[in-house]
Amino acid sequence: MKKLTSRIDKERVLLGLAAPVLAVVAALVVTALVILATGKNPGAAFNDMLTYGFASDSQVYILNKATTYYLAGVSVAIGFRMNLFNIGVDGQYRLAAFIAAVLGGALTVPGWLAIPLIVIAAMVTGALWAAIAGILKVTRGVSEVISTIMLNSIATAIIAYLLQPGKLARLEQGGTVVSTKPLPSSSYFFTINTGPAGELWGFLFIAVLVGIAYWFVLGRTRFGFDLRTVGQSESAAAASGVSVKKMVATSMIISGAVAGLIGMPTLLNDSHAFSNDFPAGIGFTGIAIALLGRNNPVGIALGALLWGFLERTTNHLEFQGYDKEILGVIQGVIVLCVVIAYEVVRRYGMKRQQQKVGAELAALAAAPTKKQEVA
Repeated sequence: MKKLTSRIDKERVLLGLAAPVLAVVAALVVTALVILATGKNPGAAFNDMLTYGFASDSQVYILNKATTYYLAGVSVAIGFRMNLFNIGVDGQYRLAAFIAAVLGGALTVPGWLAIPLIVIAAMVTGALWAAIAGILKVTRGVSEVISTIMLNSIATAIIAYLLQPGKLARLEQGGTVVSTKPLPSSSYFFTINTGPAGELWGFLFIAVLVGIAYWFVLGRTRFGFDLRTVGQSESAAAASGVSVKKMVATSMIISGAVAGLIGMPTLLNDSHAFSNDFPAGIGFTGIAIALLGRNNPVGIALGALLWGFLERTTNHLEFQGYDKEILGVIQGVIVLCVVIAYEVVRRYGMKRQQQKVGAELAALAAAPTKKQEVA
């Protein structure tokens, strides 16, 4: 036991815990000040959020939302680990969900075959759309930030053009909603009935498998090592024989494939069709969640749960007389505090490491002098 504890760098562990604790404390303080500025009692607001957020129906809602947010966070994190900023996740998942919905509505095969086909179609669509930005990056040096922003706009335009009556959509609900042909009931993904709390989406387990695959591939395979190496230093990776261009393109394709899964929980577990009110903006939420989770699969999961909790509870606060904009303020404050806290802790850790190295070098330099004095 002593050997095990001696191997643990206690200071490093403390620094690792200090960052999230500092971020949470700072976020709570700033949020409390914002609520005070609106003339409300922050203590009552926080108590109401906790009480409502831990109700059984809220827990089911949060888990369902976190499923989608987690997939978005992982998709963005894959790019981050490669030092790529894939802003195009939003366009990738929406276009993928649209194509998958069209395909699913047209399929007449049994559900056990239709569901995999729908999911694969979504992943392929997302991967191909992201591949455009990857190819432009490695062949023409086009920044993935610029290309993915433009691809988001193009994807939105394509969906708007095709999602019309007479093309690939039709009018629903008295002519107020335009949607694709609904999926047959055999193509619905399974749900878990939790009683009065509602139904838990079965795609949650797919999200867990994606997280495990993300952890294993990036942390336990040669491909993951090469990917992380290129993200940290392209010159060092090239010197070791890694094809930087190939890794960049591959990372964008994998990120896009995971992005294709983002809309699947909503499509297969909830809406069963793609309509003009299909959830938008989740790709940008994934950026915030990846930052919160520091690209770590467990951290991303916690960030997704936190985001779902905030969405559920702050929407409830609106009905209690609080300003509806409080959600955006709290989310922005949390992301900002997390980024600042981790940077402060990182700089402090580097300073402490430099001090240790300096002390060890000084001790080594003083050792020969002491030996001479003894002689």
